[in-house]
Amino acid sequence: MEELRKLEQVQKLITSMESHGIAMTSSSSSNQFIANFVLLLVKPCGELDFEDKFNLVSEYMPKFSEEFLGEASLLLGDGGYRGKEMETTLQPYGDNKLDFGSSMNYCGEMAMVGLDAMQRANSTLEDFFRSYFMFHGMDVNNPQCVFKYFPILSFTESYIYQLDTLNEEIALGGSTFGESQEANERSTRILSAIKSDPFQPLINLHKSHGLLTERLIHELRSGEEYWALERHLCSALASKGKVSVEDVMRAIHLKSFDYRVLNLLLYQLRGERVNDLHMEFLSISELLVEIADDLFDYEDDVLENNFNILRMFVGYMELQLQLRWQNLRCEEATKEGGKVSAHPFGSWSMPPLIHDEDSFRASVISNIQT
Repeated sequence: MEELRKLEQVQKLITSMESHGIAMTSSSSSNQFIANFVLLLVKPCGELDFEDKFNLVSEYMPKFSEEFLGEASLLLGDGGYRGKEMETTLQPYGDNKLDFGSSMNYCGEMAMVGLDAMQRANSTLEDFFRSYFMFHGMDVNNPQCVFKYFPILSFTESYIYQLDTLNEEIALGGSTFGESQEANERSTRILSAIKSDPFQPLINLHKSHGLLTERLIHELRSGEEYWALERHLCSALASKGKVSVEDVMRAIHLKSFDYRVLNLLLYQLRGERVNDLHMEFLSISELLVEIADDLFDYEDDVLENNFNILRMFVGYMELQLQLRWQNLRCEEATKEGGKVSAHPFGSWSMPPLIHDEDSFRASVISNIQT
């Protein structure tokens, strides 16, 4: 009866507003919202009169952000709230701006991923299928074979990509490049989410499907360790601090943790025991691939303040050692089997070293603006 009475009041208000020349929208939901808002204004509240209420609304409405309203909805248990963060969950990246709501999509113990993360994870998944299926005796050219295990593998890699993107956003926001109070506050919010056991929803999902093992949990925790090292090392470089070689080597060995997670999942999905010999061989392959990728992405990683093994060692060495290494070691590497060998699998290409990252970033920004 209470609901019927409230609906009657809402309808009376809509009719009254129309009779007073207040144009209503074509959306019934919008009209209902406006009517409910008027009901709130006319409802007695202590000693407040209409002017007091108008002043309060004018003062506080600008302070209610989309993020706050979403949190308030979850706090009150209102599942009906759908803000921009719900809409952008299915939006691909249109630029380099990261939306916190759309990228860290899990509520409580439920793991969620957005379309943007799924799209960005595709290249890794394709590489995994082509490079790892053979170790399971599977034909990557057989669609049935691929799609049988695709959902859980795709979801897992997409979830990891979301967290990885957030971690890189922290490193970028905390650097001297584009630093601002807003960026620092945003990084603080994201860092809090990253540190609050971000893999637990994914672990719960794997457990519910009977896929969780201690080894899988260990690799996921290795991912958390890698992100912590990346934040620490990139922050040190950005602030001209010291970089530990031990930390750099530890990070580069951890960096491919997502491939190991996918591989362990595939063993579980197929009901087979893990082949430790294959895992050991693939760990060496993963290290070499990561180094090659870092050489290729060197300038982009400097620009975005990401972990990159070459960048880390450039930051570690003094200028004279950098110059000597560039002039001598590159020649040696070429003679040892680089470009001269013309190996059918290709060769590593050593990019020019960047000695002053701040100047490099400023130059890139200047070129973009002009």
